[in-house]
Amino acid sequence: MEYDPIKRSLGNVFNKSPFLRKLFYNLLDLLLLRSWHVHKELGKAPSNSPKGGELQILDAGSGFGQYSYWMTNKFPKAKILAVDVKDEQVADSNEFFGRIEKKNVIFEVADLTKFVQANKFDLALSVDVMEHILEDVLVFKNIHASLKKGGMLLISTPSDQGGSGVHEDSEGSFIGEHVRDGYNINEIQNKLRQAGFSKIEARYAYGTPGKISWRLSMKYPMQMLSATKLFFIILPFYYLITYPFAFLLNYLDTNSSHKTGTGLIVKAWK
Repeated sequence: MEYDPIKRSLGNVFNKSPFLRKLFYNLLDLLLLRSWHVHKELGKAPSNSPKGGELQILDAGSGFGQYSYWMTNKFPKAKILAVDVKDEQVADSNEFFGRIEKKNVIFEVADLTKFVQANKFDLALSVDVMEHILEDVLVFKNIHASLKKGGMLLISTPSDQGGSGVHEDSEGSFIGEHVRDGYNINEIQNKLRQAGFSKIEARYAYGTPGKISWRLSMKYPMQMLSATKLFFIILPFYYLITYPFAFLLNYLDTNSSHKTGTGLIVKAWK
């Protein structure tokens, strides 16, 4: 199933005003389990550079800009560079962030396989990006080079335990744009070591509670939106019924450890 056309449709709806764009971000924060896990890890990060001065953050693959927006509030004194390969998303995000006067973030077009700003960043974030890039070790090397010594890379990405919606041999990937169905937990750690990272922590997300929540809050609605745009009308009522269950499941997943799961949360330090 192609995910990008649906994302563009949703973006067009919520991009009509700054209020709707902020509402969209807040809805994503509530619905997306990955946001729960990422926010939890970012909440542990220091608000100032360990070397002194302003925290320098790289949002590597910024998409709609929802994580950059969250970080402007979490780290109000930080300088955030958000990069993405899609020109229209970068232009759109710069316009929106300019309208709401968030001056501590800049969006730029960049290819992560070529992007390097040596020893600049204290923190780099990569959320649902690496599964789209074939040359992943090269990207890890570039981010490693762009981090200051002691800087951290935080990654959220699907695992090979069905992270792209593949649950049976007969199923294809739910997300058609992925170049891999997910990472083996040892594989991604080895690739990060190959890129030069000295300390790595990796854990599973999307355990049993998260897998159920993802189907309720994301997979089924996306499938229905793909079938007919009329589901936009029904969508608020659908979430009114299902979201209390999804909220509880997200809480359980975020606050539990999992022996396996369809997502990975990885932290790596230079």
